[in-house]
Amino acid sequence: MRKFSAVLLCMLLLGTMLSACSGGTAPKKEAEGSGANNNSNTGNTSGSEDITKKKITIKIHYPTPDLKVMRAQEDDKIKRFQAEYPNVEIIKDDWQYKIEEIGVKMASNEAPTIFNTFATEANFLVEKGWVADITDLYNNWKYKDQMNPVLQDQFVINGKVYGLAYNGYVVSTVLNKKLLDAKSVAVPPVDWTWDDMLNTAKNAANPAKGVAGIAPMGKGNEAGWNWTNFLFEAGGEIEKNEGGKVTATFNSEAGIKALDFYKKLKYEANAIPKDWALGWADAVNTFQQGRTAMVMAGAADVIEPALNQGGMKPEDVLTYPMPAAEKGGKHTGILGGNYYVINPNATKDEQEMAFRYITFDYFSEKGLQALEANIQERKTNGKYYVPQLMDYFKADSDFGKKTQAIYDKYDNIYKYNPEITALLDGKPEAQFGTQDYYAEMSNVIQETFSKKDMDSKAQLDTAAKNVQEKVFDKLKAQ
Repeated sequence: MRKFSAVLLCMLLLGTMLSACSGGTAPKKEAEGSGANNNSNTGNTSGSEDITKKKITIKIHYPTPDLKVMRAQEDDKIKRFQAEYPNVEIIKDDWQYKIEEIGVKMASNEAPTIFNTFATEANFLVEKGWVADITDLYNNWKYKDQMNPVLQDQFVINGKVYGLAYNGYVVSTVLNKKLLDAKSVAVPPVDWTWDDMLNTAKNAANPAKGVAGIAPMGKGNEAGWNWTNFLFEAGGEIEKNEGGKVTATFNSEAGIKALDFYKKLKYEANAIPKDWALGWADAVNTFQQGRTAMVMAGAADVIEPALNQGGMKPEDVLTYPMPAAEKGGKHTGILGGNYYVINPNATKDEQEMAFRYITFDYFSEKGLQALEANIQERKTNGKYYVPQLMDYFKADSDFGKKTQAIYDKYDNIYKYNPEITALLDGKPEAQFGTQDYYAEMSNVIQETFSKKDMDSKAQLDTAAKNVQEKVFDKLKAQ
């Protein structure tokens, strides 16, 4: 969910990056010595002439003024990059990708050489011709086989590469085992279903003591975002794009099934908080405070405060994929991701140098050193380090193994069940009107939790009509 990318996405590179981050740009870590030669190695695909001898100018994606720490980190990267490539002039551009602005940027030739975008935009940008084909550059990059395919494949279209992942997440469910144990509730199987979630939530709830079995987000756009995971699990879609016309499709049988499941959690299981109007931070805090047995979000964003602020122990915090609607179904969770792409209007030399800049700090040994220092500092302070469930690199890659080797040295590392990764099924957010759709669905979720006899089909039909008329009918999709 883009609105929450600063919270949900920014921590994904903590295992390899130096410090805190935000949803608009990736955290930067220091490269070791000759960063470009070590990390970017593209084999000079632009021609026989040495690209390091040419005067080249690239306009890069730069953090917005409010992100002072990020700007300092980017400035440091620029300095190190230009020490390696003194022939390159770098222009900073803090424009942040917006679907309603990219067309104008491209038409006026004002788009940066490198710009950020989201997992949702791959097909759109490729179809419009607004992103460069970097297949050759990617294939000549020595680290390509170590990239996490779950994230990277979002920008591989018809076998061609159009972007580089730098962070992402798949929505998961985090369980408080201590609350389950308190009521002698069995831990559900990792390959679980909606029925398993319903029964676990029902049995773990203790309304008399103010303990919920599950705390779905119930206000703000995050309410619609949380529910959309169930829409996807039921086989539904938010919208369809045919012939340039975007049509709302979430008022489907799958949508009704997903909304009815929310009604079961509320009225059949009596499992959600009495005060159900929880925003993202409210739901996470409820879990941290031991007042709900389950919450749905990016796993690390829940676990980090639970362990380091809520006083919980790693063995009491279990991470699960989202449940499948039925046995044998997919464990679909919303896949959010941020990507770097290259302007197709740039020259081949500019595109290659842009690629080298993007990858300059990927797979950095300095990043590993910073990671270990971070873990050591946390151990000294009696805190836990919580890795991300997903990272831009594969867990079984050389870099992933080096990272794991560091984790193995310390006892203050949160460890995920290895079965989880195999079950994760990430599905990108809708391409058009995502936030408007989430906001409309938040109203529906509130109706669901406040009116027992609420008609799911009627509510979804009204919501779809509103989104269609207010948003989709005003779009000219391609």
